[in-house]
Amino acid sequence: MTTNLHLDRRVARRTVLRGAATAAAAAGTVGLFGASAFATPEKANEMMTKLLGGKTAKEGRVTLTMPQIAENGNTVPLTVSVDSPMTDKDYVKAVHILADGNPEPAVASFGFTPASGKAEVSTRMRMAKTQNILAVAEMSDGSAWMTKTEVKVTIGGCGG
Repeated sequence: MTTNLHLDRRVARRTVLRGAATAAAAAGTVGLFGASAFATPEKANEMMTKLLGGKTAKEGRVTLTMPQIAENGNTVPLTVSVDSPMTDKDYVKAVHILADGNPEPAVASFGFTPASGKAEVSTRMRMAKTQNILAVAEMSDGSAWMTKTEVKVTIGGCGG
């Protein structure tokens, strides 16, 4: 009787292992095919239009500081600042960071008020490949300003 129980456990174990191997192979395949679905400049522009409620951003007032070459896309530093007096009548409402070559174009959004005192933020982002990074500022008067910079990535961080 113990022999049959032992045999049943081996069969069950094999079934579980076979199922796990199949699931792992399927997950690996999804990773291979999913990595090619990157944002495009068009998708980044669509996202910017959506974030700005249909408004068009003008070049200027926004400064984006990033390395020109990122040796490792896993952690790329960036600083965005916007030229604004940050008064009750004239301030930055939000800053959006977009990437036109990552899996999703929207990277981050930051909200500001006049109490912020300064419209500046520093963070790090992951980059899959060489691409343009856009920084877009929404102002309290309804205007929108932007800048962009290309960053070359030697080792991708988002599946690259």
